[in-house]
Amino acid sequence: MNPVGVFDSGVGGLSTLAALQAELPTERFVYFADTANAPYGERGDAYVIERSRKVVEHLLGAHDIKALVVACNTATTAAIHVLRAEFPTLPIVGLEPALKPAVATSRTGHIAVLATRGTLASARYAALRDSFAAAATVRPVPCDGLVKAIEGFDSPAIAALCARYMAKAGPFGDGPGQVDTVVLGCTHYPLVKDELQRHAPPTLRFIDTGAPVAQQTRRVLASLGRLAGDGSEGGLVLESSGDPAVLEAAAARWLPARAQGASVPAANAI
Repeated sequence: MNPVGVFDSGVGGLSTLAALQAELPTERFVYFADTANAPYGERGDAYVIERSRKVVEHLLGAHDIKALVVACNTATTAAIHVLRAEFPTLPIVGLEPALKPAVATSRTGHIAVLATRGTLASARYAALRDSFAAAATVRPVPCDGLVKAIEGFDSPAIAALCARYMAKAGPFGDGPGQVDTVVLGCTHYPLVKDELQRHAPPTLRFIDTGAPVAQQTRRVLASLGRLAGDGSEGGLVLESSGDPAVLEAAAARWLPARAQGASVPAANAI
């Protein structure tokens, strides 16, 4: 059975991959981290579209993927419409900040969205935000530098940036005007959820898109008759446009239950 392709600008999409593996344990996955060109969130749409196109061409040409999960909020907002137009036979699942479940669960009606500047500036996000304008007050918090710190395993920078951006997201609580729900609008951010939680009361809810994206991927594969059979063993191949050792280290840290797979540098391929 052909694999499912998953890609992100770097290691952040491992949070989505973990949810995919939990939901679809018999599927084979190829995860591509475009680490040499990260972060996407601080670049323009044209650049993100071109990189996304090249990654998809590589995943199709080298692995003949049967479906694609764009495990990157910035790539989804900037490029998914282009990818769907240029690769019409490839099922593509994207993601966006989880405002819908956040609004549904918030008691105070005040929500903060931690995301990259690129995501928050996009027309796709603006339309999503405006669709919930009557139901909740949404506070955007652009988290410049946090993706880079996570990619570099820079613990002091991660700690400082999480403190800074959580301070901007508050005040937190269950009272009038207080934020009781935080949307993690970048796939990198669930990887440092414990650090974010240090700056919040225990009642604060964090919401990300991993599980919903995995469930949607199952529905898409099932509707097309492309689900791997129950007897399949699953598997994972890790690829990177940058240093493969960085992706291996990230997978060992944030994807401890992953199936065994090879990390293959792919810079020459794309």
